[in-house]
Amino acid sequence: MPKRIAIFGGSFNPPGNHHAAIAVRLAQMFDEVRVIPCGPRPDKPATDSVQSVYRATLADIVFGGLDKVTVDLSDFEQETFTRNHELQRRFEAEGELWHVVGADLLVGGAKGESLIQRTWAHGLQLWQQANFAVLKRPGYALQEDDLPPHAQIIELLVEGSSTEIREHLSHGKDVGGLVPPRAKAYMARYGLYRAPVPGNWANGTLEDARFFLQADETNPKARELSSSLKTQHVAAAQADFINVVGGDGAMLRSIREHWRARLPFFGINAGHLGFLLNAPEQVTAHSFPPRDVIFRQMPMLFLEFEDEEGRRHPAYGFNDAWLERATSQSAWLEITVNNVRRIPKLVCDGALVATAAGSTAYARSMGAPPLLADTPAWLLVGSNVLQPAHWHSALLSPDTTVEIRNIDPQHRPVQAYVDGLSMGRVVALHARLSRAAAAELVFCASHDMAEKIAAIQFGA
Repeated sequence: MPKRIAIFGGSFNPPGNHHAAIAVRLAQMFDEVRVIPCGPRPDKPATDSVQSVYRATLADIVFGGLDKVTVDLSDFEQETFTRNHELQRRFEAEGELWHVVGADLLVGGAKGESLIQRTWAHGLQLWQQANFAVLKRPGYALQEDDLPPHAQIIELLVEGSSTEIREHLSHGKDVGGLVPPRAKAYMARYGLYRAPVPGNWANGTLEDARFFLQADETNPKARELSSSLKTQHVAAAQADFINVVGGDGAMLRSIREHWRARLPFFGINAGHLGFLLNAPEQVTAHSFPPRDVIFRQMPMLFLEFEDEEGRRHPAYGFNDAWLERATSQSAWLEITVNNVRRIPKLVCDGALVATAAGSTAYARSMGAPPLLADTPAWLLVGSNVLQPAHWHSALLSPDTTVEIRNIDPQHRPVQAYVDGLSMGRVVALHARLSRAAAAELVFCASHDMAEKIAAIQFGA
């Protein structure tokens, strides 16, 4: 029997308890549920009321961890609205697809006047050929003649709407019964659906919060610092934040493994520089978790590495990504920014893109200035540049796209890295700031990340 897959699309702006209840119900009836939050919709301006990265985070918080449920963030990354006929074509080879729709979309179906038949792209074809899982509210009068040929009715048990949640938030009303606690706390932290422009940092507390401990067991200092914390930690599924003990590398590994959990990361430095972590003297066992902290939501990189056959392999990075020469010869790279070829031939050891958070790492060692954590920019940096003379780096706006292409991959191959992780030999790197991926880092209020940058700038 083919796998039965429920395609549960929607704005989810924001997702609430009623959406989670629908996903749980669908998971009881289908082998897999794919939640697909839509990108920008001209017919629904409210979908752009907050940036996509906040909606992506909320979708992961509300649906993440539900059995047989996965969240597809591709619409956010591509900044598009994938219509149902396109979803049908994309996923139909994987199993038997069922499109989840509200019963209101079927009214008038017997006369060919339903919204699906009249307004959907390829709606008439889908009506006849596709499978529909129909969400019906208790007491809703749905005429059997209005059903499409292949339909299954699912009675809704939980009422609610995103509009109701947004209205509550905009009027300062409590949404505790409408959204999960973590979603409520996240929206409150960044002023979502309240402030005209949501923030990317906030004062807060971790007092009495539960944590999942990740310690670098290869680091003796990390083992020592974490020994007194092991009795307090809980499983990741029950945690309110992730406590990383180690160096910056340990933090990057933890972010790579757990960013889709959308839990804040609090680091305790047991390494050398520790720009992404807190100093160990600021954290003691009797005062942990700390009371006064600063939450910083920081963007990640969306990357695509192109192989010799022209295939693109996607990846995410938090700090940086780069290409570097794989032989003793210099690399010859072509730099394209926003589809404009800016440097036809960059002769160098390599080239790197870095977020503001990553500007204190390899980008800084290559001569680029460190950026404040909340700087709305990222960096493009050359390593040991021979040509063009005197070019070192460029400051990029958040919506910039970058392509770094190897001009001579046969004779001057390059290899790629993301946050220090090797991606092998490639011919090109395509990069931009992600529209869906972000990580929350937490710092003690007395020594925030901004203070660390100030120490660099003033030579402390």
